[in-house]
Amino acid sequence: MKIVYLITGSGGSFYCGNCYRDMIYLRAIRKVPGISASAIPLYLPPDGTGSETGLDKKVFFGAISMYLREKVPLFRNMPAFIEKLVDSSPMLKMAARRAGTTRTEGLEEMTLNMIKGENAFPPKELQRLVDYITRDGKPDIIHLSNALIIGLARRLKKKLNVKIVCSLLNEDDWIDEMAEPYQSGAWKLISKEASYVDAFLTPSIYYKELFIAKTGISRENFNVIPLGIDTGELTKIEKNNTCPSIGYFCRINSQNGFDKLVDAFIELNKNNDLPGLTLHVSGGYTGDDKPFIADQIRKIKSNGLKSFVRIYPEFHGNSKQEFFSNIDVMSVPVRKYDGYGLYILEANAAGIPVVQPATGAFPEIIARTMGGIIYSPDNVSELSANLLKLLKDNDLRNRLGNLGKEKVLTDLSLEKMSQGLSKVYNSLT
Repeated sequence: MKIVYLITGSGGSFYCGNCYRDMIYLRAIRKVPGISASAIPLYLPPDGTGSETGLDKKVFFGAISMYLREKVPLFRNMPAFIEKLVDSSPMLKMAARRAGTTRTEGLEEMTLNMIKGENAFPPKELQRLVDYITRDGKPDIIHLSNALIIGLARRLKKKLNVKIVCSLLNEDDWIDEMAEPYQSGAWKLISKEASYVDAFLTPSIYYKELFIAKTGISRENFNVIPLGIDTGELTKIEKNNTCPSIGYFCRINSQNGFDKLVDAFIELNKNNDLPGLTLHVSGGYTGDDKPFIADQIRKIKSNGLKSFVRIYPEFHGNSKQEFFSNIDVMSVPVRKYDGYGLYILEANAAGIPVVQPATGAFPEIIARTMGGIIYSPDNVSELSANLLKLLKDNDLRNRLGNLGKEKVLTDLSLEKMSQGLSKVYNSLT
């Protein structure tokens, strides 16, 4: 069986849960006998978690050329050499780091066009993608990374007569920030185009129900397959820290509640509950996040805690290993409900318990891993109290950390996940 993944990259400037999920799918399914799989990036290059064979370096429907076509009539029929220049890897990576690339303002029309696929995907570029996909023979399945590119399903089905699978996770993060009538229009368009998808995959019951409520799509083609991770070196991490420490591992922005964790950290230090308490931060950011991060750094400095906070320049490789070796407990106190949260699994794999708000899929995940505590959302005092509880109680912290590690290794492994993926793919072919 031959599978081609079409994945939308983030450009590598921040920790992108969806990008990481796509790489995990690719890594897992390529280990299954009888299946060959490759991945082709769309819009932007993927982040550093995807540095493996099977991932194409060529990017189709480059973000810059798509934006220029949408906004500047002169570029509707841009020459191939200009398109090649603006969508070169250095230009796309530079664009990913700039402000505005991860917010909806000004991109509402383009979002709707991508969903219905009429104007966003020029016929010539679509044919180039089809030719590239079929260069070594037609695939059996094309797997789309999210519903924001569901407009490709109808066109690829018509040209290639293949089965289409579509992953679903956190599309609401983008769509629900759009003003009306774009927001409701986007969900209606997804509902309309859904008939061209043979199977939908989502990692949590929470997100399955949310997506059905938003679109009205029949639940018949939905498959809930919990994400697993490649634990790799995480399970071998040895703690380097001597002082109590808290970790944050996600894109550093307001939506993910970094400021709430900073407030909890300051509160714990004011009470002098944990002498020498440190805060370790990893996950990257975009240009849009810089003013917010600057505000948090000013807050930390004004409380005399700058020397107790460390921000890591990278969020993968050796830097990631070092981050997890330096923390005792982790929290990402998100404002926007998350459809999964792979960072929970990563912390648990390293034997680190988490403290998460009781929102989105977090109760579902933590009930499965038993590797953490949930608390009332938007309550910094309760967040502080639960962090203090784990940092003070070594037995409880170790017990939850060990439980989480065991459950990730047994119930949320790549092997378990690949079995679920294989079952869906085989049912279609």
